[in-house]
Amino acid sequence: MLKQIRIVLVNTTHPGNIGAAARAMKNMGLADLVLVDPKRFPDPEASARSSRADDILEQARVVSALEDAVADCQLVIGTSARQRHLSWPLISPRQMAALVKENTEQQAISVALVFGREDRGLMNEELALCHYHVHIPTEESFSSLNVAAAVQVLAYELRVASMNEREIMQAGASAESSVTAGLANQWQSDWDTPWADGDNMERFFDHLEQTLRDIEFYKPEHSAQLMPKLRRLYQRSRLDQTELNILRGILTATQKASRHRAD
Repeated sequence: MLKQIRIVLVNTTHPGNIGAAARAMKNMGLADLVLVDPKRFPDPEASARSSRADDILEQARVVSALEDAVADCQLVIGTSARQRHLSWPLISPRQMAALVKENTEQQAISVALVFGREDRGLMNEELALCHYHVHIPTEESFSSLNVAAAVQVLAYELRVASMNEREIMQAGASAESSVTAGLANQWQSDWDTPWADGDNMERFFDHLEQTLRDIEFYKPEHSAQLMPKLRRLYQRSRLDQTELNILRGILTATQKASRHRAD
């Protein structure tokens, strides 16, 4: 399970936070780190704060956009400290861990946990790339959480979820189990088709937008929220690759029919 999980840090300002996040990852058995347009990396301060997690920093990939970081991932979960204008499926850290465990036990999928900027978190456009948003329930009067601390909280929940009861007891942790049945029952125990990854989902959304423009259903100047709401609908549905191919086929047929009528 843990080998299938990627930690993504977006536009991190302070290199010390990158190092501290790498340390948190190594503490909990995570190793895949991707940095999206960091302000300073590599940097000696990142290495100093990593506390012997230098191997994670050395293997970390740097990309220019979040789309590149999650292109090959079939489940993307973004961290969100606040409610947004456009609501999205919101889960707790423990629900997140149960969800990841359920999905990784079914298929050899890649999972991305996305963490935003120190001062602003993730932008709405970035959160729209995620299937779920996870919120750490901090004290309301002091809710600001350091990005490395957020990584530590979620990484801990993932580690506990990956262990069996005997391992938890041996590690001195609580054997309490908190699996959310509502989330777990959304998927069959065996799924016969791979989930669609981020790259194919973005191609689909581009195709969907173009088709809706072609048939004059979507006019951005009149319906700015249409595409974000459709994105939320399809992301919440968790499309597999076959379902995505069917939808792309419908869109192609719709475009052909529209052109035929125009002729």
